[in-house]
Amino acid sequence: MTMSDIQNHTRDYSLVGESTRRAVETGLASAQWYHSEVPRKVMKELMQRRDGPAIRDTIIWLGLLVASGAGGVYFWGSWICVPFFFVYGVLYGSACDSRWHECGHGTAFRTRWMNDVVYQIASFMVFRNPVSWRWSHARHHTDTVIVGRDPEIAFMRPPNLVEGILHYIGLLDVVASFKVMARNAFGSLTPSEKSYIPESEWPKAIFAARIHMAIYLAAAIASLLMWSILPLMLIGLPRFYGCWHMFLTGLLQHGGLAEDVIDHRLNSRTVYMNPISRWIYWNMNYHVEHHMFPMVPYHALPRLHELIKGDLPEPNPSMWHAYVEMVKVLLRQRRDPEYYLRRTLPATARPYREEFHADDAVPAASSIA
Repeated sequence: MTMSDIQNHTRDYSLVGESTRRAVETGLASAQWYHSEVPRKVMKELMQRRDGPAIRDTIIWLGLLVASGAGGVYFWGSWICVPFFFVYGVLYGSACDSRWHECGHGTAFRTRWMNDVVYQIASFMVFRNPVSWRWSHARHHTDTVIVGRDPEIAFMRPPNLVEGILHYIGLLDVVASFKVMARNAFGSLTPSEKSYIPESEWPKAIFAARIHMAIYLAAAIASLLMWSILPLMLIGLPRFYGCWHMFLTGLLQHGGLAEDVIDHRLNSRTVYMNPISRWIYWNMNYHVEHHMFPMVPYHALPRLHELIKGDLPEPNPSMWHAYVEMVKVLLRQRRDPEYYLRRTLPATARPYREEFHADDAVPAASSIA
């Protein structure tokens, strides 16, 4: 494609534009999504919420967070503090994302107040407004990768690969999040935010932003008074230096896959990961399964995967394999924004909508080595 062709194929990813109108008119908005068949009794068991697993994992998470932070403070001024802050950064800037996510769904704990407390803590750590992001993520599940409806599409076509790389050091994301939080704190919500946040929740979003900004301001003042960056190394900056694992895993969820389909097998990716990454990520590597059945708690996703994997595309065997697959597609999309990776369903899978599987539907890649 020429540059002119690419510009002509650039889509409107705003939540109040032409793509939004088209999604509503074509029935893609709030549509009926495909679900793999799971016996009712088994699904009821899988959806059973329990406090035990999340209490255990939260104690480990917060214990390691305190221990690594204490080590970083104790050895501050010496190179010995580096590994402590490396661990602290990942626990603060990456593990908080999965805790925010699961507790936002209300599935991590059985006890509601436990979900709410961890959700508020994790929202602060990941620098997200706890009110607006709860509604944003609800929309993401209702209209997953539906252009004009989903506010959480990471790679817009044609993709900006420089921005994608900068995500790993948190530069663009944190700066953008800070601007949004500051704007919310001053009482301003954009038309896009108002499109998915109920009007009754607007004052709560503004109040939450003011609380977050006040805490960050206190940390900044403490750093100035102490004439040391140490307070910010503990509060705020870990979102920069520790977010790399969050993006390493999170960008694989939907990157390079189909837009505007209502089958999670085609627009989401399940990736096998090592036990440490799975613990940090709280099993969100089973992402097709999570989107199909978002009320299944994180600790039950491996079992759900075993039950329905015959109806799903072959999982990526590793993060490396998934990145090779995704990056090839993203590079191709720089030249051809209509291109995407079409997930191949196994012979045992049930088809859903034939137009999403037909070879002549749109330019697509069937597989990537």
